[in-house]
Amino acid sequence: MMTSMNTMADPFVEAYGELRSLLSIEGPEWLVPIREKAFQTYALAGLPTRKDEEFKYTSLRELSEQNFRFGFGANVLREDLVPLTLGTIESATVGFVNGQYAPEISTHDHLPKGTFIGPLSELPEEFAPIVEKHLTKIATLEGKLGSTNDERFVALNTAYLGDVAVVILPKSSTFGKTIHLQYVVSGESVFSTPRTLIILGENAEATVVESFATVDGHGFTCPVTEIELAPSARLEHIRYQDESAASLHVSNTFVNQAGKSVYTSSNVNFGSQVARNDINAWVDGEYCETWLNSANVGTGNQVIDNHTRIDHAKPNCQSFEVYKSILKDHAEGVFNGKIFVYEDAQKTDAKQTNQAILLSPTATMNTKPQLEIFADDVKCTHGATIGQLREDALFYLRARGVEKSKAQALLVYAFAAEVLEKIGEETVRDLLEARLFDKLA
Repeated sequence: MMTSMNTMADPFVEAYGELRSLLSIEGPEWLVPIREKAFQTYALAGLPTRKDEEFKYTSLRELSEQNFRFGFGANVLREDLVPLTLGTIESATVGFVNGQYAPEISTHDHLPKGTFIGPLSELPEEFAPIVEKHLTKIATLEGKLGSTNDERFVALNTAYLGDVAVVILPKSSTFGKTIHLQYVVSGESVFSTPRTLIILGENAEATVVESFATVDGHGFTCPVTEIELAPSARLEHIRYQDESAASLHVSNTFVNQAGKSVYTSSNVNFGSQVARNDINAWVDGEYCETWLNSANVGTGNQVIDNHTRIDHAKPNCQSFEVYKSILKDHAEGVFNGKIFVYEDAQKTDAKQTNQAILLSPTATMNTKPQLEIFADDVKCTHGATIGQLREDALFYLRARGVEKSKAQALLVYAFAAEVLEKIGEETVRDLLEARLFDKLA
């Protein structure tokens, strides 16, 4: 449910009229009415304020105060700024700059029959019906339980939808490389709306990394990722956000799981002035597994806000959440974890853990677990802890000649390791561990 109490000017509503004709030539013709409907939905809701329940702890007022420019037509990077946001990982890479396909930071692998990894703008005709069936259809909470569902930023992304990163793997296929979807912001006050569509056929298996980075400037990034997992499909989904300290980032991820599928999410947030991430899993088949893991580091005046939602609609499924935050200076963290167990979802086993370490007396963590259970034969638990580093452990390291900052970094790494060590892609895991130490130095 989206209700707007916002009386501030909304630059994204005002700019849409000027860009409508430009957007209409992007992508297939069937997207035009979808964009228009999404724009009307967003315009009705407007930008959120703290009076909106889902944004109670996170102010996005800056979105109405900055003069953002749409990134369309600005997808060329200077050669010396072309980034490898995760280093030299062995991957099939599809790169986007300001939301548009950038071939200069992409690889061009020979793909097996029935497989596509690339931008919508280069989609072969044989895959068009698959994309039309799923694109914009997965990212919705319509018809699901709960009264505080807020999809305004999904609607904003869809209204401004341009190119799309598309991953399609057919039945019983395993792509040998990591698939890296790289989203880069370049320029001042850039507004970009990256879109990702991942479809795995029955028994297919893949590792997909989405990385978000800034190489020059700052902006507002509003990505949406849609994932469809057929029966027995397995996806490891690593999401790494390390945009500039002046940026704003509001993302939504939606996952549909069929029977016996396994979805593993590792959501790592180090960047942006304000970072908001929503992950929504619709568990619509028996014997599914859903793993949501997250490591978040906030310094300065950063705000890192994570909302998760798992809808257990069928019986005999398991979900496990481990969200950890490390906050110092005046940083703020938010965690809101919703679990809905539907009446038919007997034998559900759902566990939720949220932990935070505050490295300064001025850091803040707000945590709110929500369990709504309509079945009687279930196991559902949640736990939340907020604390500081143990003084005796810090003293132990300092007494052995370890500098305070390094001692803190070692203890914090031990705290975050439960999340980072679950990342199956070794090169990515090592790079994120190194970045964690840099962030805390």
